[in-house]
Amino acid sequence: MTAALESMEVDWLGSVRYADALELQSQAVADRIAGDRGDRILLVEHPAVITLGRSSDPANMRVTPDELLEAGIDVYEIARGGDVTYHAPGQLVGYPILDLDALGRRDVHAHLRRIEAGLMDALEVLGVPSRRVEGRTGVFVDLARSGSGAGPDRKIASIGVGVRKWVTLHGFALNVDLDLAGFDAIVPCGLGDVEMTSVARERAPDRKAPCVGAAWAEEPSSEEVREIVGQALVGRLARGTTLEG
Repeated sequence: MTAALESMEVDWLGSVRYADALELQSQAVADRIAGDRGDRILLVEHPAVITLGRSSDPANMRVTPDELLEAGIDVYEIARGGDVTYHAPGQLVGYPILDLDALGRRDVHAHLRRIEAGLMDALEVLGVPSRRVEGRTGVFVDLARSGSGAGPDRKIASIGVGVRKWVTLHGFALNVDLDLAGFDAIVPCGLGDVEMTSVARERAPDRKAPCVGAAWAEEPSSEEVREIVGQALVGRLARGTTLEG
């Protein structure tokens, strides 16, 4: 399914093996560099897999390669920023393929902030209050507005990007309703003091503040989540949009 939103396509590709997703991204980047395709966002879901970015510390793997093999979990070392992360069904993964030079945005850090902002916009619509944490890339639950008070930071989305000739690849992973136990195999993003969470967990009755998620009497469908996230990301990434707010 392909949706044209403003000047950017959002393509839902379904469940894609991680190795295949790497090939899809490489082709998409080549097409963008050649001018054969415009800016776009590839949305996928991955079978269970662990990826290690350029800054990965081996100490952040809590299980052995043999244990991962036995569990059917693949491991890939990839050329994105960040440390180790986990993907699995129930997590929405997005790969923005954007020409930052053509957009007049030769700033990878600003690109990261735009992805964060788009995910935060989407989470607000989904009824999950979110925020940034200074010095840490990704999106976290706003504990004060969630009604859950004090406690460790709860991370709901991870981000790690790469750039080839100013065209972006890799991107974000938003935990929607996946089994969070999968993160036990790693120290997610190298952050040993955070707790991983998901949209479904934050919307559970014991997690919600009285006013949060009032527009969603029932859990949003996967299709609704994809539409909300796609629209929010285009709203932050497309030509002519701003990072303010």
